[in-house]
This record gives sequence, structure tokens and C-alpha cells, in this order.
Amino acid sequence: MARKKNTAGKISVIKGGRNRGGGSVADRINKRHGKTVAHTLKSNPANVTQWISTGSRWLDSITGVTRIGGIPVGRISEIAGLEGTGKSFIAAQIANNALSMGMIVLYFDSEASISSDFVERMGMTDNENFVIVRPPHLEAMFEDIEAELVGRHPDDQYLFILDSLAMIPCKSDLETDFDPTSTVAVKARVTAKGMSKLVNDLNETNSTLLVLNQLKTNIGHGKNPKYLTMKDKYNTPGGKAMAYAYSLRIWLEGRQAKDSFVYDDKGFRIGSEVKVTLLKSRFGGDGRKCVFKILWAGDSVSIQDEESWFDALKTSPHLKQAGAWYTLVYADGKEKKFQAKQWVKLINDDPAFKARAIELMDEEVIRKFNDREGSAADFYDIE
Repeated sequence: MARKKNTAGKISVIKGGRNRGGGSVADRINKRHGKTVAHTLKSNPANVTQWISTGSRWLDSITGVTRIGGIPVGRISEIAGLEGTGKSFIAAQIANNALSMGMIVLYFDSEASISSDFVERMGMTDNENFVIVRPPHLEAMFEDIEAELVGRHPDDQYLFILDSLAMIPCKSDLETDFDPTSTVAVKARVTAKGMSKLVNDLNETNSTLLVLNQLKTNIGHGKNPKYLTMKDKYNTPGGKAMAYAYSLRIWLEGRQAKDSFVYDDKGFRIGSEVKVTLLKSRFGGDGRKCVFKILWAGDSVSIQDEESWFDALKTSPHLKQAGAWYTLVYADGKEKKFQAKQWVKLINDDPAFKARAIELMDEEVIRKFNDREGSAADFYDIE
């Protein structure tokens, strides 16, 4: 704070840093730059005030930590996974939810994998605000993002999705031969430059970048596989700049056990289970996990969201089990007995039952984690 001597020779404090002709420190800095670069805590654009739902309430609950979250608006996030774990599926769900929030979605499909039939079966209709872009290379994608942010209407919000960082080539990759040593570490250098140019622009325009990536097995880690963490087992291409830029990293694993698949009435596989780990979260949920199943065939293409609530609540003292029967205890002490196969029907048909299930989800997944209540094993896989 600035100080000056008063007529009595005493030191007085000038509150708010107003000196040198008046105006706050922030005002003077903004005037020098010709734009708003200095903010107060309340006006700080780094504060996340919006989230885009992933389609899974359980996942949204562990990403938001203190609230229902999802993908943080104004930040850069990653969804990485092994093959067939639902990365593009979840990204399409997020895109559909962003559209419902009035956002413009640019889906950079470097894998040529997003078909109209696929997104339409998820409930997305033809929308001029959903644009699929086939970028020739990574540099062109960054240029498109920069151009859209610079030329945007002040009220426009963008969600940019890259599917995927692992598969998109750099410009030099296309201009050389197939020898992998010809362009060593080019992608890492391109992403480092792209992030340094775009990270603040995305934040200040309240626009979001979601990067899909592939998990690649770490070789030669020298550890017993039984004790490996996800970070030990896998890495992602693209260089360290991306990992530093991400506010949220969601890593997906599939399961191969028979009971991890969803079957139709004829025994055909129509879905599979996904295990989710938050590898990085600037919101405080690092290491948290959840599980849900994805229906990718049959009559419905969706996340089995309500089904996963049942798994999330199994540690709740308000959901009791006695053999094949479960009892949901309401806040007023009333009880509802049911079998596991009746869970979804009760959620859909009984508003009071659904409201109590949501109330307990918030209690068990959000509040208890923040209050450090119960065992940490209820929130993490302790190995």
C-alpha cells in the first residue's frame, strides 16, 4: 500500500493503492495494456462459474468436488483412455450438452470417426452450431481456434473438441517420409507453442478446449504390475505442455470381465463398463474414481447414468441390504424395499424415490468427501 506523511509527521495509509494521479493499480495496468489484463478476485476470469455435464452424474460430482461439475468452462481438459473405452462417445455427450447451453461446438475429427448416424442416435439433431472439422494438421487446428476466438461475437461461447491428439499429424509429418525419426518431438513443440498462445484467450473468452487422447503403455517401468498406478502404467502423446495446461485429466479404462458388459435379451453385447480416474484436477479431486456403463448398440445409445447411482450409494447407511432385497431410507425415516433390478424403474416412476437418490448422491459423493467423513477407501481405490 502507498504511504504518505500527514501534517503531523505521522504515516497514513492510502487504501486501495490510489496514487499517482488517481485510479487503482488494476486500472493503471489495464490502461497501459489497452485491454483488461488485471482483475480483482471477484472479476478474475480464471474462476470457473460454468460446467458442461459429461452425461454421468457420478463423474460430474467428483469433478466439481464441492458441487455438480463436469467439464470446466474456460479451461482445457483431457479425456484419455485405452482403445474402445468410450472417449469419443463421452465427448459427443459433452458436445450435445454444450449445445443445449447455447454454445458453439467445433469438433476437430482427425480420426474421421464421428458419423452423423452416431451423434443422431445419441439425441443430437442437425444444428448449425455443431460443426465437424477435418483439420489437415495440428497447426491448422490451432489457427482455426485462434481465428474463431479473435472474430467471435462477444456473446459467443465455444467448445472446441480435438479427437484425437494422438492421431492428428503435424504439418512437417505430412511433408516428410514415413521414417518416425524424421520428425522427432515435433508435436510436443507445436503443442507447447499452441498452448502458450491460446490458454489465456480461451479463458478470457469463456471458451473451452477438450482434448481426447490415447493411453499408451509405459514399457520398462521395472515395477510389479500389481502395484502400478495409472500414471505408472500409461502415458499420453503430445508432450508435457499439454499436461501442464490441463485443468482436468480424465482417464478411462475398460474391463474385460463378463459382468462388465451389457447384453440384450438374446445375449448380444450392446454395452460395456468404464472405470474413470481423475489423474489431475485443479479443483481438488485428484485420484478419485467412478464406474458406469455405456450403451453403444441396440435401441439406446447412452450412458447408464441412473444405474451407476446404485453403485455409488452402496456405502451409504441409508441404503441397506438384506440378501436380494435393499431398503432405501428416506429423511423422515420411511423406508422403501426393492430388488436391484427394480432400481431404474423406481427412479423413472417414483419422483420421491428419485429425489432421495439424488439427495444421497450429493451426500455420499460430494459432502462427505469435502468434510473428510468416513473412510478414504470410499472415494479412492487404495492399493
